[in-house]
Amino acid sequence: MGMLALTFASSSLYRMFCERTGHGGTTRVAQKMPTRIEERVITIRFNADTHRALPWDFQPSQKEIKVKPGEVALAFYHAHNRSSGHTMGMATYNVTPHKAGIYFNKVECFCFLEQHLEGGQETDFPVQFFIDPDLVKDPAMQDVDTITLSYTFFPLKKK
Repeated sequence: MGMLALTFASSSLYRMFCERTGHGGTTRVAQKMPTRIEERVITIRFNADTHRALPWDFQPSQKEIKVKPGEVALAFYHAHNRSSGHTMGMATYNVTPHKAGIYFNKVECFCFLEQHLEGGQETDFPVQFFIDPDLVKDPAMQDVDTITLSYTFFPLKKK
């Protein structure tokens, strides 16, 4: 019975582990805003993919931006529903290098919710984030000058 319960809970436990540790490039949801800004500059690159079953064009509105750890930044992704009907999608995300995931904090993100687009509709999706200023104190992060934020949109079925 215990093994069955553990098996049932394993995906939730793994997700919580990834969110807490940044394992696999999982980013954090900001619990509080940063209180300091460091001088080091990090380049944030943006990537976008769409599952072939979702008839959307989806791409970042900017290729990259430069931020300082502790500085709150805003970026946009653009989506266009190429079909004539209503579609729904949800984005998964990660950052590379994976070890940077623990320092990448999202304040607001379109990836937290289902997204609905009518036929032919276009929209911009914002993502507000910051790099934890403690990144500069971590010796394992000294070689990281660039972080890539990637999203992949997947289709959702109508309920």
